[in-house]
Amino acid sequence: MNKIMEREALYIMDDIKKGLNKFYIGETEENALAEVILSDISEDVIKIEHTFVGERLKGKGAGKLLIRKVVDFAIEENKKVIPVCVFAKKEFDKNKEYESVLYKNA
Repeated sequence: MNKIMEREALYIMDDIKKGLNKFYIGETEENALAEVILSDISEDVIKIEHTFVGERLKGKGAGKLLIRKVVDFAIEENKKVIPVCVFAKKEFDKNKEYESVLYKNA
């Protein structure tokens, strides 16, 4: 990743906000530029249901950063994650460090 992309990624990460059952980038939840939709956020296991990135942020790593935010949240809150959406599943497959929060049905 070049320096400009790194700065953009840091800016995006700083701009991620927590909404109602989601993390999002943008001024308001209703007009999010990118978002990750969660279910069961108050439970011990969170499901990542859907990831959306609008045209303005496509190709800038916003989706990856949103998944990272969910992982960080899960670590902080001592929760596990089930990646339901295809994008989230791919991110969990690519990033072995996410295994610590991956829910494994016993």
